[in-house]
Amino acid sequence: MKTGIIIPCYNEEKRLNVSAFLNFINKENNYHLCFVNDGSKDNTIDVLKEIQSANPLKVSVIDVKKNAGKAAAVRVGARYLHSRGDISCIGFIDADLSTDFEDFDGLLKTLKTNKKLSMVFGSRAKNASEGIEKDTLRACFSKIIKMLVFFILRLPIEDTQCGAKVFRAELVPVLFEKNFFSRWLFDVEMFLRMKKHYGKAVILDKIYEQPLKRWVHMDDSKLGLKDSLEIPYRLLSIWFNYNVLQSLNYNSIEAITEPIVEIYGMPVTAMAA
Repeated sequence: MKTGIIIPCYNEEKRLNVSAFLNFINKENNYHLCFVNDGSKDNTIDVLKEIQSANPLKVSVIDVKKNAGKAAAVRVGARYLHSRGDISCIGFIDADLSTDFEDFDGLLKTLKTNKKLSMVFGSRAKNASEGIEKDTLRACFSKIIKMLVFFILRLPIEDTQCGAKVFRAELVPVLFEKNFFSRWLFDVEMFLRMKKHYGKAVILDKIYEQPLKRWVHMDDSKLGLKDSLEIPYRLLSIWFNYNVLQSLNYNSIEAITEPIVEIYGMPVTAMAA
């Protein structure tokens, strides 16, 4: 059984470190890379097909025909990997490799070592090392977001938004059965879904926040200034959707349609339910 790594991509043609991905798949036999092209407007899909053609057995490419956001891209990738039948653990990292493969491998080792854990996720805040680089303004804004996230989750998590997480494949129906309410802040929704499914006392034994050795903020962020300023509102919207609307048996998430995708890789009979 392998570990599947989802790499969501949007307009990454010039940023993808092709050689780094090729070197990784050439030397690692226990991983399967799943690139998800999220309706890119550049030639990202061609670059991903090039990587996939270099090693078709270790790489899949999912082409989402219309941009749907990182949440949808990760969800599509997770459901695909779960449906393959040869994947025991699933994770995701950012396409710019701000968290590298060495740190991801560390997260996976922790997950496999402790059988009680269901998810291990990287942290740029918890016992941050000297290898964590963030600009000052971003750090201040992150503190505000952290307070809002704690209000919503009521869980002792330092960094929900780190783009490196790995979990057991059995969690896919819990985390990804339904669409996410947010396009970008879906990490918060993942923890909310786990908390609702297992309960607060149990979830604390099933998740582990692991400090990263290295993480570098890339200047060419896909999250613009307007999007960043809307984060507090979006977080409060998530809280309202999960705590108020769901208690009234009303869920606006269901109105979100499933994206149209094309898969390049090992054929599967159906997406995970």
